[in-house]
Amino acid sequence: MSEVIEIKCPGCGARLQIDQKECEYCHAPVIISTMSDIFSMSAQNISKYQKSYESDLQENPNNAELNNSLAFCYLKLGFYEKALEKFDKAIEQDINNWETYLYAAVCLLKGNKAFVTPRSDIDKIEQYINAALMIEENGLLRYFQAYIKYDYFKRKFLKTSPTWEEALYKAKEDKFSPADVNQLFQILKQDIPSCL
Repeated sequence: MSEVIEIKCPGCGARLQIDQKECEYCHAPVIISTMSDIFSMSAQNISKYQKSYESDLQENPNNAELNNSLAFCYLKLGFYEKALEKFDKAIEQDINNWETYLYAAVCLLKGNKAFVTPRSDIDKIEQYINAALMIEENGLLRYFQAYIKYDYFKRKFLKTSPTWEEALYKAKEDKFSPADVNQLFQILKQDIPSCL
């Protein structure tokens, strides 16, 4: 039998169970489970969610959903190291969420181009991408992989497998939404390379 966890609604402060998707009082999302949930929120609203999740994590420090939600808040606010720490904590508790791996990899870029990112971080990014692809073949993951392969490996004349072209071809096969790609590159704070 699973434990019932109560948290405060980040929107209005009402006590709710963590498995509720939307607050019955203010209709705000209770748990941020994807970047799309938080993408269009104002910085002020995200800060409100951040504080609420930080408070709830004091009582439930190992809850994957709360750690993941807080990580999304930190990432959107540009606190890459804090976000990565929370994404890693969420992965420890739930290894089956491909989006957690994707955005943990995004954190390692710290708003910079892959080209200027240290090789050790690129290697870790590839580990996250490969772990996520083992969970789900996903066009957006492959597109991000194509970006890393192009901007780091191709531009530095390094051999890699798959190549950026192969990853991009696979991304198109697996399908992705242009809106998701635009959102990803806004989070990356980079322009989409013309070859992609």
